[in-house]
Amino acid sequence: MRPNTLAEAVECIQAGSARDVVLAEFVDRFDLAKTDQDRYASIEREPKLTGDDQLDALIGAIAEYLAKQRRLGRVPHWVCDPARRLNHRWFTVTNPSDAMREYLTFSSPAEFASRNIFTEERPLRRARGPNPTKP
Repeated sequence: MRPNTLAEAVECIQAGSARDVVLAEFVDRFDLAKTDQDRYASIEREPKLTGDDQLDALIGAIAEYLAKQRRLGRVPHWVCDPARRLNHRWFTVTNPSDAMREYLTFSSPAEFASRNIFTEERPLRRARGPNPTKP
């Protein structure tokens, strides 16, 4: 079952489902929502903190990024919680070279970089997601 909300996605992850799979399924569900109100509703409820600092920060980054990229007009208040930020740098690429670290540092969206998460330029892109080049 695909999670309908980001909070449900975190619950699935905590229940043992693969993080990458669950988050991809959530993004698919988010992108398939019929209205911006439905999209916002899927990120509005605060997911429980897991104790996994990387996951907790990543969830905050995902919610803020989706709200801003999809121009929902508002960002959930809970993304500002200091527990949604890392105290150390996390590069999402395994064993990045110095050149890759530099690239990720400068290409990471602000919603991720502000939480010390360094990832690719379009971290949540999906095959069926919206085309950012279309007006």
